[in-house]
Amino acid sequence: MRRRMIVPVLLLALVTAGLPAAAAETGDSGGVSGRFDRPHPGFAPFWTTLRESTPERAGLDPAPISAALAKIRNWTQPQGAAKPLFAGAVTLLAHDGRVVTRTATGQALRYADGIGTELPAGEQVPMRTDTIFDLASISKLFTSIAVMQQVEAGRVDLARTVASYLPEFAANGKDAITVEQLLTHTSGLPPFLPLWRDHPDKPSRILGALTAKLQQPPGKAYIYSDLNLIALGVLVEKVTGDPLDVLVRKGITAPLGMRDTGYNPADKARTAATEFMTVPARGMVRGEVHDENAWSLGGVAGHAGVFGTAEDLAVLGQTILNGGTYRGHRILRERTLRQMMTNHNTGFPDNAHGLGFELDQRWYMEGLSSPRTAGHTGFTGTSLVIDPVSRSVAVLLSNRVHPSRAWGSNNPARRALAQGFAQSLAVHPRHGRDAWHSAANEEQAAVLRTGPLYQRGPATLHFAAFVDTEATDKVSVEASVDGGVNWQPLTLTATGPGAPADAVTTLTGAGHRAWWRVSATLPPAASVTLRWRYASDKQYTGRGVFLDGIRVSDRRGVLLDAERHPETLTAQGWTPVRR
Repeated sequence: MRRRMIVPVLLLALVTAGLPAAAAETGDSGGVSGRFDRPHPGFAPFWTTLRESTPERAGLDPAPISAALAKIRNWTQPQGAAKPLFAGAVTLLAHDGRVVTRTATGQALRYADGIGTELPAGEQVPMRTDTIFDLASISKLFTSIAVMQQVEAGRVDLARTVASYLPEFAANGKDAITVEQLLTHTSGLPPFLPLWRDHPDKPSRILGALTAKLQQPPGKAYIYSDLNLIALGVLVEKVTGDPLDVLVRKGITAPLGMRDTGYNPADKARTAATEFMTVPARGMVRGEVHDENAWSLGGVAGHAGVFGTAEDLAVLGQTILNGGTYRGHRILRERTLRQMMTNHNTGFPDNAHGLGFELDQRWYMEGLSSPRTAGHTGFTGTSLVIDPVSRSVAVLLSNRVHPSRAWGSNNPARRALAQGFAQSLAVHPRHGRDAWHSAANEEQAAVLRTGPLYQRGPATLHFAAFVDTEATDKVSVEASVDGGVNWQPLTLTATGPGAPADAVTTLTGAGHRAWWRVSATLPPAASVTLRWRYASDKQYTGRGVFLDGIRVSDRRGVLLDAERHPETLTAQGWTPVRR
């Protein structure tokens, strides 16, 4: 029986290896490698494994990636009087199973104390691509996967109350909270409690977490809480009889070959230092979990404690993209992963969350954001972005709390890496060789303008638009009948995936990653001038806005064909691009 099962798999691998390039690019779902505008609707082929490559060989533009990596290198150095954003960082980007960049910059150990006294050069430890990091809250993903493995095994029911598994959890009005509410951070529990300070030993700290008082009624608010995952860690230990670190090793890291990932790392010399702590008095923390509560629980907890490398996190990310399988080892069913990566928090629009995974969080996913983009961050300066739409994984590991958590956030670096990756993916023009593009994040709006158009009766505007912006960044089409003194917005009708269902005066949106066909009727006048106006703030830009195939016609013929005569348009903040 075993021999008969192996043959089809071998045949499948051989057939796939011989596929033409176009077929290999599209896989079985219609998406295209290297393209931002050709999204994949499903999981990657289960046989996809990570292999070394380059941006060019993966169909990516290397320039935006290089620019992002240069920013990350610069952030390891003082910026005038400002301190470095972090001592060092490791980045890894993978696309369609190809590792297109893997870099290390700065120092894994740089400082001697909490005020930033630098160690002598010979005592500093340079960052390496295989440096082991305290992943902090990315640990929550490992706990969530362990929970869902027990759901698949029939030992845990998402709809059951937590108290039905852990009776002590019912204290203080928590008897109705479900397992699902812990996974989606809608339990109403407070963000954290200083368990390490307020309780003398591990059993009392666990009890303190389980018996905590609510901050909000269950299901009425999104409150990101470590206590949710501490409880889930205890729950899976209760239903299996195994410690959490054993469950994670047997169920996740060992099957996937993640050799450098786990709790309480043995090879402390390879770890990146975190904070110099005085309360509690721990000195420079290196090779021990940074989180005080996890430390007080022996380094193993549901919310923190996992250490790992960029390479191992990329393997986990590719496993998710593959539908739960890597190198023939399945850790979750596809159905389970779809459930984990579906937004369960529709009542809290800014806090889209699956079962364990954060979804569509532009504050660190930037241009890779979409309703299906999943990931998590960690307080120590870590982030993992998994984008099934483009089959991409972005890993940024930094030691931003070294030597002090008070030195600031590394969110700018998280966004820069994700944005550079998104910009490396192509948006091909809808018509001809190029399209107009703007990613303006300036106070002055980008404007693309026609000259006067002399109508000979009712006239209609048609163009294609690719829009990937945050909700507050909008593009409008405006008309002037007095030579540009006064402007009025046109009413636009758009069709295509993710297009607005009704007529609108502005276009905005993200996540659909598709061109729209847009049309509008011009106001009746002898002469009309048109302009496209894109206004953006300085926060998030996404992939920006692309315009193509601009054409105006009346009953007698064509008044404007910008594809044939692009010189008829004047641009400020818009650039012709070919991808």
